Amino acid sequence: MRERPTSLIVRDLGLQPYEAVWEAMKTFTAERDGSVADELWCVQHSPVYTQGQAGKAEHILAPGDIPVVQADRGGQVTYHGPGQLVVYLMIDLPRAGLGVRQLVDIIEQSLVSVLGDQGITAAPRPDAPGVYVDGAKIASLGLRVRRGCSFHGLALNVDMDMEPFSRINPCGFSGLPMCQVRDFNATVSMPELADQLTNTLARALGHDATGIIRPSVHQTAS
Repeated sequence: MRERPTSLIVRDLGLQPYEAVWEAMKTFTAERDGSVADELWCVQHSPVYTQGQAGKAEHILAPGDIPVVQADRGGQVTYHGPGQLVVYLMIDLPRAGLGVRQLVDIIEQSLVSVLGDQGITAAPRPDAPGVYVDGAKIASLGLRVRRGCSFHGLALNVDMDMEPFSRINPCGFSGLPMCQVRDFNATVSMPELADQLTNTLARALGHDATGIIRPSVHQTAS
C-alpha cells in the first residue's frame, strides 16, 4: 500500500479559461505517482458550457456566443462562469481508501455543511448528483477517474449571471430550476466560501489544518 502524504495542497487559480485548466488536470493526473500529494484547485472560469462524456446534444438548447466544450467528466451539460466557485479534486483514491461513490458523498456532504453554516438548508438527491435547495440546484458535480486518481469536481453557484443556464437543460433535466448562494445570503464572499469549502473537504479527506498547504501566490494552469 502506498504511503499517504500528510499534506494536501490547495491552489487558488483565480479566473481561468476552462480548457487550460482541464489540460493541466489531465497532465497532473498522468504524471503523478504515489509520492505526489493530493491537490484541490479553486478556480472561476470564463463563460463556457461543458458537456459530459455521456452528454446528449439535445440538452444544449441555444448556446449563442458561449462556447461548448466536450469534456471527459461524468454527467451532462452544465455552465461555468465568473461568480461560480469551482473546486477540482485531484485525489489518489486507493491511497485515500476511497471509492468513487464515497468521494461523491464527501463532496455533497461538504457542500451541505458549508451551505448550512451560511444559513442555507441544502441536500443531495438520490436520483441526481449535486446539491439542491427546495428543489433548485445550487451545486453540480462531475468526476473522472484515471489510474486510480480523480479529477474534475464541483461547481457551486455563488454570485453569477444565471441567464446562461436557461439556454440548456442543466445536467440533462428540462426545466430544472437553478439557484445560487446570493439568493439566500447576499453578504458572503467568494474567498470566504472557498476557504470554508476547501477546509471542510480537507477534513473529510482525512487532513487537519496543519496539513493544508496554500501557496501564497496564485498559480496559473499553463
